[in-house]
Amino acid sequence: MEIKIAYLYPDLLNLYGDRGNIITLKKRLEDRGIAAVVQEYSIEETPDFSEIDILYIGGGSERSEELSMKSLMKLKDQIKSYAENGGVILAVCSGYEMLGKYIKKGEKTEALGILDIHTEYSKKRMIGDLVLHNEVFGDIAGFENRHGRVITNKLTPLGKVTHSVSGRKDNEGVIYKNVIATHLHGPLLPKNPKIADHLIKCALEKKYGKSDLTELDDTLEIKANEYIVNMLKK
Repeated sequence: MEIKIAYLYPDLLNLYGDRGNIITLKKRLEDRGIAAVVQEYSIEETPDFSEIDILYIGGGSERSEELSMKSLMKLKDQIKSYAENGGVILAVCSGYEMLGKYIKKGEKTEALGILDIHTEYSKKRMIGDLVLHNEVFGDIAGFENRHGRVITNKLTPLGKVTHSVSGRKDNEGVIYKNVIATHLHGPLLPKNPKIADHLIKCALEKKYGKSDLTELDDTLEIKANEYIVNMLKK
């Protein structure tokens, strides 16, 4: 078995160690005897979406987001088709916002329209650790640093914010088909192995029609998650 992971624009979209999401997926695949091939793409390159099993779009600065958006808009139809046909996507921070219909920073900027969401920027920055709760994944630990507020309409949230430095008590992120999108940095997957395995299962199911995964020793990952959860609960 082999899973191919595409990382779009790592030179632009890699804030707060978010490359760790790629490292985690690769390690958890290889620990189960599944070959993991990671292909990085620059804004000058065009991926072959028929060859991609997991697509990753990370977070970047506002300038990096602008440059990335110009390139991604050329791939709009391909990404939409990929998502609608069960393609697995993890999108973080800027990647999350760019999957929506538009981003409003004074003026509206058209986005990819993959998700029925849009982003509105404000002067207030939301920054700090936070915890979400999801019935399947349990407590999700992460970190946010953003001006953008995503309006998610009727999409299923990734989770309800239960504890946060910023005082948030709303929903965070979305789940749509095999797409998970969120503002959570940190990176997300090392502290939340159930989400990593969910993405892997979706990719295996789509490619091979089966997704049985052997259990891994997640002692360290669980400790990292619990440290943040317990810190914020005090």
